[in-house]
Amino acid sequence: MKIQKTFFADVRTKRRWALIAAYFFLIIFIIFFLFPPFYMLITSLKTNEEISSMKGIPFIISQGITLSHYKKLLTETLFLTYFKNTVIVTLCVVAISMTISVLAAYSLARMRFWGSQLMATGVFLTYLVPNTLLFIPMFKIVGGLGLLNSKWSLVLVFPTLAVPFCTWIMIGYFASIPKELDEAAMIDGANWFQMLFQIFLPVAMPGIIAATIFSFTVSWAGFLYPMAFIYSNEELVLTVGTVTTLIRGDVMHWGGLMAGALLAAAPPVIIYAFLMDYYISGLTAGAVKN
Repeated sequence: MKIQKTFFADVRTKRRWALIAAYFFLIIFIIFFLFPPFYMLITSLKTNEEISSMKGIPFIISQGITLSHYKKLLTETLFLTYFKNTVIVTLCVVAISMTISVLAAYSLARMRFWGSQLMATGVFLTYLVPNTLLFIPMFKIVGGLGLLNSKWSLVLVFPTLAVPFCTWIMIGYFASIPKELDEAAMIDGANWFQMLFQIFLPVAMPGIIAATIFSFTVSWAGFLYPMAFIYSNEELVLTVGTVTTLIRGDVMHWGGLMAGALLAAAPPVIIYAFLMDYYISGLTAGAVKN
């Protein structure tokens, strides 16, 4: 009996120390990843004098809170135009990318024609090609189509980044659906498109949401292509427009930059907060299925 009590006491002690270690590293993780947005928020609420003086503790507002950076950003710059352009580009890219990805993934995962497995692998491998190797040939293509200095050039090029990964996620999800559903639908006289819209899309909704979030992130946070293809203020998106507006030569308006970064990051943060469970489940299914 004494040995049994000692055993359970050791188990409880080990479990307590394991929890302490887990919470310790969790707190370190939270501090490490939340420090940048916290510092951005603090800086955006400081006056220009306090930011430039470099006095006191940089993580504390000592001279009073100000909203002047947000006011100037929204009223004296083209931030709202950049926001509108970003929304237009993002909605178009998400619609195009998801249409192509769903149809491609459905055909590669369920129709099983000759070479479908090899093609599915090739689709994902294209996602591994760095953007820095693609933007020069993309520049030539966009210029040849007469889309330079237009936000519509981003609608053309961003799907090349989103479609391969979204297709890979959807292939995994479609492949995880039992084949008996296909057979039952075919017996009832359904064709391939009826099966897609009435059976597979509702069942694969977590995977579709995960792919949509990824496509949204690619188009909303893209920086290299907007910087290379667009040079007119009226056509710029948030990522490039905020930087070019608030950085003049070697002068950086840190308060406005931090305010702009926070406002630009708000929509993705809100979407991730509400749809994170779907995003994780969709990525998990896509990672373990072929």
